Amino acid sequence: MVKICLSRFGKKKQPTYRIIVVDKRRDPWGGYLENLGTYNPRTEPKTVALKEDRIRFWLERGASPSTTVWNLLVDAKIITGKKQRVHIKQKAPTPVTAGTPQVPTAP
Repeated sequence: MVKICLSRFGKKKQPTYRIIVVDKRRDPWGGYLENLGTYNPRTEPKTVALKEDRIRFWLERGASPSTTVWNLLVDAKIITGKKQRVHIKQKAPTPVTAGTPQVPTAP
């Protein structure tokens, strides 16, 4: 299965993203099938450069865009539909380590 996702590049604390097509089982920072454009969130307004014909080609072949890419494509009017909600994972609570003394609870 193929997906369309963002791959970060650029300097430290200055992110710029490539919109790439990659096999779902591969690392997005490794090799990719095709570069479909760029996204720069640091400019005002945010800059998005897309290759519309190639994006349509991959969507017709069954590539599934990530949530963020879906929202970028809806903004660019390449696809129609509602924007999807981006789910941000919360950090898991830190587990109690073995070396920490446990406070006994009263019965």
